[in-house]
Amino acid sequence: MHDDRKLVEARLERVLRERVRPAVHPVTTPLAVEIWSTAGEPVPVAEGLTAPTTPIAPGTPWGLPWGTSWFKVTGTVPTEWAGRTVEAVLDLGFTPRTPGFQCEGLVHLPDGTPVKGLHPRNAYVRVGAPVAGGEQVHWRVEAASNPDLEASGVPFRPTPMGERATAGEAPQYVLGEMRLAVFDETVWNLVMDLEVLGELMAELPLDGARRWEILRAVGRALDAVDLQDVNGTARAARDELAGVLAAPAAPAAHRVSAVGHAHIDSAWLWPLRETVRKVARTASNMTALLDEDPDFVFTMSQAQQYAWIKEHRPEVYARVKKAVADGRFVPAGGMWVESDTNMPGSEAMARQFVLGKRFFMEEFGVENDEAWLPDTFGFAAGLPQIIKAAGSTRLLTQKISWSRTNTFPHHTFSWEGIDGTRIFTHFPPVDSYNCEMTGRQIAHAARNFKEKGVATRSLAPTGYGDGGGGTTREMVAKAARMRSLEGAARVEWEAPADFFAKAEAEYPEPPVWVGELYLELHRATLTSQAGTKRGNRRSESLLTEAELWAATAAARTRTPYPYEELDRIWKTVLLHQFHDILPGSSIAWVHREARETYARVAEELESIIAGAQRALAGDASGGTVLAFNSAPHTRCSVPAGGASAHTEQGETVPPAPREGGGYVLDNGLLRVEIDARGLVVSAHDRDADREAIAPGQAANLLQLHPDFPNQWDAWDVDAFYRNVGSDLTEVAELTVEGASVRVERSFGASRVTQRLSVPADTKRLDIDTEVDWHETERFLKLAFPLDVKADRYASETQFGHVYRPTHQNTSWEWAKFEACNHRFLHVDEPGWGVAVVNDATYGHDVTRTVRTGADAGTTTTVRASLLRAPRYPDPETDQGVHRFRHALVPGATIGDAVREGLRANLPERRVTGSAAEVAPLVTVDNDAVVVSAVKLADDRSGDLVVRLYEAHGGRARATVRIDAFATGRAVLTDLLERPLPDTEPPAAAGGGVELALRPFQMVTLRLPRA
Repeated sequence: MHDDRKLVEARLERVLRERVRPAVHPVTTPLAVEIWSTAGEPVPVAEGLTAPTTPIAPGTPWGLPWGTSWFKVTGTVPTEWAGRTVEAVLDLGFTPRTPGFQCEGLVHLPDGTPVKGLHPRNAYVRVGAPVAGGEQVHWRVEAASNPDLEASGVPFRPTPMGERATAGEAPQYVLGEMRLAVFDETVWNLVMDLEVLGELMAELPLDGARRWEILRAVGRALDAVDLQDVNGTARAARDELAGVLAAPAAPAAHRVSAVGHAHIDSAWLWPLRETVRKVARTASNMTALLDEDPDFVFTMSQAQQYAWIKEHRPEVYARVKKAVADGRFVPAGGMWVESDTNMPGSEAMARQFVLGKRFFMEEFGVENDEAWLPDTFGFAAGLPQIIKAAGSTRLLTQKISWSRTNTFPHHTFSWEGIDGTRIFTHFPPVDSYNCEMTGRQIAHAARNFKEKGVATRSLAPTGYGDGGGGTTREMVAKAARMRSLEGAARVEWEAPADFFAKAEAEYPEPPVWVGELYLELHRATLTSQAGTKRGNRRSESLLTEAELWAATAAARTRTPYPYEELDRIWKTVLLHQFHDILPGSSIAWVHREARETYARVAEELESIIAGAQRALAGDASGGTVLAFNSAPHTRCSVPAGGASAHTEQGETVPPAPREGGGYVLDNGLLRVEIDARGLVVSAHDRDADREAIAPGQAANLLQLHPDFPNQWDAWDVDAFYRNVGSDLTEVAELTVEGASVRVERSFGASRVTQRLSVPADTKRLDIDTEVDWHETERFLKLAFPLDVKADRYASETQFGHVYRPTHQNTSWEWAKFEACNHRFLHVDEPGWGVAVVNDATYGHDVTRTVRTGADAGTTTTVRASLLRAPRYPDPETDQGVHRFRHALVPGATIGDAVREGLRANLPERRVTGSAAEVAPLVTVDNDAVVVSAVKLADDRSGDLVVRLYEAHGGRARATVRIDAFATGRAVLTDLLERPLPDTEPPAAAGGGVELALRPFQMVTLRLPRA
């Protein structure tokens, strides 16, 4: 016992670092290196292969920011190395930081054949095993000099490097050594033995016999190593370890299903175009590793990334397709990208699965049964129904382990959504989607697993991700040693489907979690980059309209349906819902391109809509004005239900002076008082004789807070932001502009202009806000203090709404101090409520206070989050002009909130033509049933597809009438428009289809042309 464990552990670390690891490549010889660089966009491979090069020596700076360099690497294997294993070690100038965040390369043969990728933890290229000696080495390496945005070692420091125009021209890297080397496999295996045992030993109990058994064996192995002749004594050292490595794991040991993985962000600290190359490099690495190890299995999600390889690197794609056919390279998740799931609208969330699953089926003949979202920032409560409707039954994520306040109580459970659908869900207890197969991580997974005693299995996504790279041969070697090793969990390579099948079989009745999976972190992603968020919402709305009007024109006038255009646009919009684009957490380059893309998308969709509506309206010289509605305009119509010749609403009422200053807007249904500060001090529902605004308070109140989170600038808003804030009550100008009250304010370096109006014949106050924003590290909110006692409020999510508490009884409720909604929020008391609707915002908070004094009433304050100004990763986040539209709807039911939210996002359109009226293509006779999509079937059969859902949260019966289609032959389908098995077709009734829906149930109907 005198051999102190700390001495052995310290000795092990030093001997590995200074003697054993260097001996893996005991003999080396330099390679000749030449370079050609371009500062612009990446060139085609053929051009890079033939570009003229000049010599470059180790230690030479290279690589403009975001540039590309092609290295020519040549040499000859020494004849004296014959019979030995030889590989090249190619150092582009790597630093010890994690792969994926610095320079990377892809090695090619002279004919352009990809060999494998290069990154700091995977810099070797095998030449031969064994070599004959005299082999000629000739490679071309495409190397990306992407800036390391955290190279200073200070995370989240504002940097101009995230935009090519501001990144400068300083070389980013210094070329390291490029050498041929003898590879000593025995020494390399000794490194793996010692690392696995050392890592395991550190995790075992101090007083356990197994720890001391390993300690003694490691000590003997180190004694057996001659530090002056590591290569000659490595075998003897391995022999000393053979016994402890052969001891099998206990029968009850936790079982880890390892799957090779490289979670690659489709954009983040690099632009989209760089992800195309990251995916190609990683796929090349992984197909090469699959060839080396027969047990290894790799999985990759995101159909978009496969599509990029197919388009840009067909030679890499051919290798991927073969590996998929062999069952070794496994497409996962069945989504177009690993999207955010909080903010995408109903149809967009559905189309993520439709387009992703269809791609995998068409390209590989594979249909996934799992959704794969390891890094998404929380999960909306409507998602289970969407997953199931897409034909899947499972979900994997680990991001909830990042929550800062509460520890989620399960790792394997059944997740129930708002409609009652349940999905078998697994959170890997390894708490990482970048597992490196270390002893510490595997021991953590076993200790951390919360289902001990009723389940035995967890999954470990293994490999470098975020910026790519994937699994390494070292990870594979460690997994092999832990396949059955006493003191460790049992590790086995398995595809996700195999893991899920075994996990469900052993745990058929897991605990149930109901409602959203809220991430107690990254709440500010609901607000950052307002321009990106507006572009997403507008694109979703325009796609809804484009499909509706194109389908209507095809049915009425035989106008060709724009299948290719809509498919391409949907894929573009879905790509930009990736969980670092839509949430606003990418570099400036990404969001600049996103805004430009959304502008092009809007222009193209407007053209599709206009073309369809012109076809429907007839000759423009006819002079008839048709009003086309994609949102409900009467109680018996539906959001995507048709077109009519009457207007959506009457004129807006003119303002009148208010005693004491300000103005009054009164249409006989709603009386709104705006005081001299431009604030709403009264919103009186005349029918109910009820005031919406809390006594002594004011709505339409802009509030400004400091915003400097502890870390993750673009991602986080910390609760302490609420401790300090200011109300923006100073008014620069208050005037009447047409039928609106115009309010101007200045604060800091920014300016706000608002227009407040009340349309005739509706209880709705419209508030249009324009902000010229030039603040830094500030958070802007728009507040509505309401005289409503509500313990909970409704927030729209996909295909329905979710309820959240207004109080903070528990830490779980306190943690939801910033949450997501779509088009509306609704608070109510029995019999009376208020809605706040929007056309572009997602983040919000709802709080409640009890007033003092004789009143003693409750104020429920709804605040919409408008703008932030974080400085990392985009130091100019949201600078410039932004426009928002909100509406306050006193006396609103949930149905009113649904209707007004849709109206705010799907405005009426007017077209001049000769047609007298265009009847709706689809009508529904129940206001609780909302149509979310009307389109032609994706298989181009001409069939009509209608998707609808119950929107109020109760049971509903409805008759759906579809003109020009044979409704008697309607069938119920899944999201991919395939008939549902064991399901009776809906009954025909009254010239339509009769449906009975449970709360929030979503249904897809397919109808052949009459």
